[in-house]
Amino acid sequence: MMGFRLFILLMVMHGSAILNAQENDSILYNLPLSKMAQMNQMDSYITFPTDIGNIDPLMFEANVNPSFIIRKREDSKLMGVLTSQIIIRMYNEESYPVRTPSYIPQITIYYLAKVNGLQNKTTVFGKIAHHSNGQDGAFYNEDGTINLLTGNFATNYVELGMLNTSYSSRLNALKVFKSSIEIHPKSWMLDELKGGYSGLRWHNAFTAYKIPFGNSNTAKKPHFSLKLETNLMLDHYNDLNFFDLDRLNAGLTFYYHPQFLEDIGFFVQVYHGMDYYNIYFQHQLDIIRFGIMTEFLRF
Repeated sequence: MMGFRLFILLMVMHGSAILNAQENDSILYNLPLSKMAQMNQMDSYITFPTDIGNIDPLMFEANVNPSFIIRKREDSKLMGVLTSQIIIRMYNEESYPVRTPSYIPQITIYYLAKVNGLQNKTTVFGKIAHHSNGQDGAFYNEDGTINLLTGNFATNYVELGMLNTSYSSRLNALKVFKSSIEIHPKSWMLDELKGGYSGLRWHNAFTAYKIPFGNSNTAKKPHFSLKLETNLMLDHYNDLNFFDLDRLNAGLTFYYHPQFLEDIGFFVQVYHGMDYYNIYFQHQLDIIRFGIMTEFLRF
């Protein structure tokens, strides 16, 4: 009789373990299209005034990037995302000026193209975006240099690409690979940008989200994530050779979310390449920066 009770107890414990594993799988694998889109959007962040490198001294750089989802229902395979992205730099100078913010409103359409079990999903997307600095002054100063203070900067572009997500049970991590082509038609950009601003770019990114172990009825945030991004400019501009390193933008970002914080964590980023801050595009940056980031992704 004691042996039978022990057998029943073991069976119940085994069944509970299976259910827990299934619950964990449902949290880890069943990623709706909205979360896949969120992985493709830049997270909102604020940097500390401790940048290391050749960027102008800043009090902070802030990326404000809210997203508004358009879909019929949660399990829809087709979805739109409206984003009113703004990047702001406050300079560590007298009066702490905020100069020529980058305004990047955009709309992106996502389609869940392939589902291979619960672990692997492929999504294709198309984006149309506008990038400007809200200024209307002359592009050049009288001495022929670019007018960084009030010069007009504006371009429009489309981006077409794919996202592939998969799960590594060995690392207990979600992996995301992105590849896309960004096109700035010459008729969509200022005449002053033609020949000096790249209009054809190839983006690639790999991100790994470390999932916390353990079972919980509440959604779980990644303990940390690692993102490697590259951007290769393919067209002819600035008379650069095809293998010139100035054609390559690359960044590596490490993000850590401590247990005692709810919605923000800390990040460190290494970046090499063109300055992405609108009319400052002719500057080449090599920087290390630190800051806080909101990564609302939950599993």
